[in-house]
Amino acid sequence: MLTAAIVFVILLAFGMPVAFTIAIAGLAFFLMNPGLPMSIMAQNVVSPSQSYTMLAIPLFIFAGNLMNATGITSRLITLSNVLTGHMYGSLGQVSAVLSTMMGGISGSANADAAMQSRILGPAMVERGYSRGYSAAVNGVTGLITATIPPSMGLIIFGSVGEVSIGRLFAAGVIPGVLMMVVLMTVIRFTSKHRGYAPVRPKPASLKEVGKATVPAFWALIFPVILILGIRFGIFTPSESGAFACLYAIFVGAVIYRELTWKTFMETLKNTTKDIGIIMFLVAVSGMIAYGVTYDGVPQSIAGSLTSLTSNPYFTMVLVILLLIVGGMLIETTVLALLLPPILLPVVTAVGIDPVQFGIIMMTIVTMGIMTPPVGIALYTTSSILGTSPESVAKEAMPLLGAVVLLVVALVVFPQISLFLPNLIFGA
Repeated sequence: MLTAAIVFVILLAFGMPVAFTIAIAGLAFFLMNPGLPMSIMAQNVVSPSQSYTMLAIPLFIFAGNLMNATGITSRLITLSNVLTGHMYGSLGQVSAVLSTMMGGISGSANADAAMQSRILGPAMVERGYSRGYSAAVNGVTGLITATIPPSMGLIIFGSVGEVSIGRLFAAGVIPGVLMMVVLMTVIRFTSKHRGYAPVRPKPASLKEVGKATVPAFWALIFPVILILGIRFGIFTPSESGAFACLYAIFVGAVIYRELTWKTFMETLKNTTKDIGIIMFLVAVSGMIAYGVTYDGVPQSIAGSLTSLTSNPYFTMVLVILLLIVGGMLIETTVLALLLPPILLPVVTAVGIDPVQFGIIMMTIVTMGIMTPPVGIALYTTSSILGTSPESVAKEAMPLLGAVVLLVVALVVFPQISLFLPNLIFGA
């Protein structure tokens, strides 16, 4: 496995796309182990795509793209404006609230960051917000979608780590809402310091909030329907993806009446591209996952960490530092595919609940989208708003620091993430 790791690092350093880097590193592992038949490599490329649970990923991608194309986003923006217009940095506050609502639609932090930068970014710059600050806010608030169901990262983590996806979905709700509150607090103080004044003099009345909520109702109840549907056995996590597609088509075509045949075909085309990229990553990661298991890497890491300490908090500090560094260097999807089999034995050995760890891990590794050198959202948001990645990364530091503090709270107080799944599914 050492040879494969060296090949992986070298190719990554030369800027090769991550998917091809993983594929070549996996091939290197099998070439360096002539005792393993190449048929095993082929089987491990094919088998991840045959997972029934993984079927949820392309279905949720399709559902998210459908919902984004049917007017749901504009209705959620209207509601967010009504709720936060009286706050300092009101457009930044809109970004945080919108990400929380959009978590049940997009399921992707990268997609959310790009979407909000295009929609809210120009308006923020027009109202006097600096470009770097605008990009940082729209990028970091996208991290909320890492926990709000149906998060793509949680689906991958649950599938690879054999952890209940229903429990992960439920566990992500409270941390997601808390992340919204924490980020809104930071945005409030930084905006007041910069003089980004509210756009309205006082909070909206209940009548105004109700008027804005009604059109967005169908988007707001979607995550609730998913969790309750899984809890009561109406559908499995994979079947919930199919339900999400039907739900999106129904809302777009029947309720909002904005889903045309042309829009549907364009959405289908874009979804095909998105699915192709993600599923190729899933397939080639199977080779590395096999190599990791074959060489006993999880056992070695677990042994090394447990020899250092048996204290769960110190163990989690080491694991979190590893995840932060990994998130800075490797894409989130890749880490979600490769790390659960390695780290779950380590954290469960010291008494950390797998569901709790899933929320912690996906929050930390998703932070990598806004940190150099591989932060996809960092470069996307800076490009959209016409500023340098360096300025965006600098402006994002207080926001990312707040997310790290929330992760510390999730470690110290497990019930933050475990209360809802224990309440809904049982302890």
